[in-house]
Amino acid sequence: MFLPFFENLRANKVPVSLREFLAFLEAMKAGLVTYDIEGFYYLARVAMVKDERNLDKFDRAFSMTFEGLEAISSEDMLEAVDIPQEWLEKMAEKFLTDEEKAEIDALGGFDKLMETLKERLKEQEGRHQGGKKWIGTAGTSPFGAYGFNPEGVRIGQDKSRHQRAVKVWDKREFRNLDDSVELGTRNIKVALKRLRNWARTGADEELDLDGTIRATAEHGYLDVKTRPERHNAVKVLLFLDVGGSMDPHIKVVEELFSAARAEFKHLEYYYFHNCLYEGVWRDNARRWTDQIPTWEVLRTYGSDYKCIFVGDASMSPYEIAYRGGANEHWNDEPGQVWLERARDQWPDNLWINPLPEHHWRYTQSVQMISQIFEGRMVPMTLEGIERGMRDLGR
Repeated sequence: MFLPFFENLRANKVPVSLREFLAFLEAMKAGLVTYDIEGFYYLARVAMVKDERNLDKFDRAFSMTFEGLEAISSEDMLEAVDIPQEWLEKMAEKFLTDEEKAEIDALGGFDKLMETLKERLKEQEGRHQGGKKWIGTAGTSPFGAYGFNPEGVRIGQDKSRHQRAVKVWDKREFRNLDDSVELGTRNIKVALKRLRNWARTGADEELDLDGTIRATAEHGYLDVKTRPERHNAVKVLLFLDVGGSMDPHIKVVEELFSAARAEFKHLEYYYFHNCLYEGVWRDNARRWTDQIPTWEVLRTYGSDYKCIFVGDASMSPYEIAYRGGANEHWNDEPGQVWLERARDQWPDNLWINPLPEHHWRYTQSVQMISQIFEGRMVPMTLEGIERGMRDLGR
């Protein structure tokens, strides 16, 4: 009965293997969840999703397969429940006192118990907690949840206990984690954590346990090895395009910038407009009065910095290829010359473009920038940034 679910997962590009699907079936067979929609959702997700990027795809597949599942009423569920009378009797013999057995007999046995339950479902209005008669929670009625009765029946309300079960998949809270969509607020830091590259530098301050064991085994005596303490030694230089066609992307770029400052100890940044020219700036309000010569930046930061440009690369081709092509001032040298100088100074370089990748071929300037960066242009998605980080690490 779960094969359509498996097929929908694969159709939505959730990389679930047959082994994971069989593990899910084993969990269901073991009875880890029974008549619990929310529990069933989380069990399926933990069994078949191994990467956070696939959470939204899983939610879509779950919704496609089990749409309307929570609309099943308590009475419908009751009709589907097949509780053997023999099982109840054996449980009664094992756990119930003589007084409790007498209470069940007074109610009229199993058939009367189920009949009474149906009647109370029809009579009851709203949620009930405590007490001996109505269906609810934390009471001693034979029907409900989180209470106690020697022959109780656990009932799920028409709505989930926290009014959230159906929302768990329909809200699609993880849509921004999908590696095929643009970055959003939730996953900027997730993406940047993938950018971090840890390096060992500095004085020997940390015991190298694996090295000590290996050296001791090789030499036949205790040979203690140490290593530099592990810390984040990555140096990042950001150039951020601002103004004009970048205005629609300002929110996501601000989030990227904010997250980058939090993630990287060694981070330097500068702003530019459209293309890199002879001057950059740190304060957009003083871009014309306090510009910093680009030559100064090139001479200040060593080649060990990872240089990342962030911009949509959408401009007139003249701004890249011609002297005097800039749209705000007269540039003595083409923007392409300055970009090539930056690439020569910082060999580990990358251009992150917030435009969707399938739009790039329609804009000549985007293609020109991509050629200057020898293909090191990636979209601002999780998959794109991961691809870029692999390039930076080469």
